Amino acid sequence: MADSKPHSKYFPIKKSPMLPKGTFSGRTAFVTGGGTGLGKGMALMLGSLGASVAIMGRRQNVLEKTAKELETQSGSKVIACSGDVRDPVAVKEAIDKIEKELGLPTLIVNNAAGNFISPTERLSPNAFKTIIDIVLGGTVNITTDIGKRLIAAQKGASFLSITTTYCYRGSGFVVPSASAKAGVENMMRSLASEWGRYGIRLNCIAPGPIWAEDSGAWSRLDPTGKFKQRALEQLPVGRCGDPHEIANLATYILSDYASFMTGETVLLDGGELCFGAGEFNSLVHVTNKQWDQMEKMIRDTNKKSKK
Repeated sequence: MADSKPHSKYFPIKKSPMLPKGTFSGRTAFVTGGGTGLGKGMALMLGSLGASVAIMGRRQNVLEKTAKELETQSGSKVIACSGDVRDPVAVKEAIDKIEKELGLPTLIVNNAAGNFISPTERLSPNAFKTIIDIVLGGTVNITTDIGKRLIAAQKGASFLSITTTYCYRGSGFVVPSASAKAGVENMMRSLASEWGRYGIRLNCIAPGPIWAEDSGAWSRLDPTGKFKQRALEQLPVGRCGDPHEIANLATYILSDYASFMTGETVLLDGGELCFGAGEFNSLVHVTNKQWDQMEKMIRDTNKKSKK
């Protein structure tokens, strides 16, 4: 019998859309933080499934480049909306533009985020506030602005917010993010109860470690590379997630195939959370030879105790 180690080869990555072509034809999608990483991946799949797509971010040059790339790859119209989600005026202007050029969004992804890896005592009040304002404040601005328009227009819609696994029990060294993301999840759950009567669904995805080469998140949060290696050791599937996997789950939740789902958070973390919760789960790193040695020691101890 082979040693018990993670084998990522048993968990292949499917990069093609799982939903039928044309699933979102005639719909408008809006993805914040859509210029790179997970946002870009979700925007591409939404476009590939027929939606017209708007992406929002702060770097106009990155957004415009991404919009052209996504439009070519997906065959759908993609526009770039430069703006800061922290600014309600900028959010209003962006949504005005989207409504005018593509129609009122009914597929909305709150993906814009910010984070610091730092001991909390080293953070200034402004640093803490910045993360809260981007993650929670930005989600409030986007969701309430579009929500008011949808209610007035009597149109149903689906919102999806990207949160994190450490919403559940918190995490040291990312306290502003943990606090803000937990707020986002409670906002989505609360609005799911309040806005269901308007045909509006609100859900979340809590991803584990996702490898997106163009996002730069790993290099900013883990310049030494040691954290990524540690993260891999905590993943039962033996690999990081892929943006395509997030995109497939996101498009399913946003679609009418999931019309009975609202107020829910779906974990997509390769088993990271359950692995960390189990007191003895680290024993997966024990080899068969070591198990043999341990078993012999236990048997020897039992024999001595019987004498």
